[in-house]
Amino acid sequence: MAQINLEIVTPDRKVLSQPVDYVGAPGIEGEFGIMANHVPFLSALGVGNLYYKENGKYFYVFVAGGFAEVSNNKVTVLAEVAEKAAEIDVERARRSQERAEERMRQQKEKLDFARAQAALQRSMARMRCRSSAESAGTCAL
Repeated sequence: MAQINLEIVTPDRKVLSQPVDYVGAPGIEGEFGIMANHVPFLSALGVGNLYYKENGKYFYVFVAGGFAEVSNNKVTVLAEVAEKAAEIDVERARRSQERAEERMRQQKEKLDFARAQAALQRSMARMRCRSSAESAGTCAL
């Protein structure tokens, strides 16, 4: 099977750079998929799980914001936040979820409520990412 190169970077680090069989990513308009020799493409990213397939196995990366560009048989993901599933601290994500839910209950200001909603969405997506990777048996660092 033909492969496509996947590179995921954040402002802090290079998260991943390797050839893969398939990439699925959370675009702001919905999930999209990319295989080898895809036409040039650019999309803003939402919050959720990016996954890629390599040698019949699925691997997961939590992403929040940024862009994905496809050109010259390469997918470049420039994400505000990206964490491999195995790097996700589930307890930290749960605590973040609890704090966000509490802030939402208090609803002091609309801005605080929007921030709390965004934090809640990120923490829940992190936990889903880790859970998906554990189910697929691909949660090793």
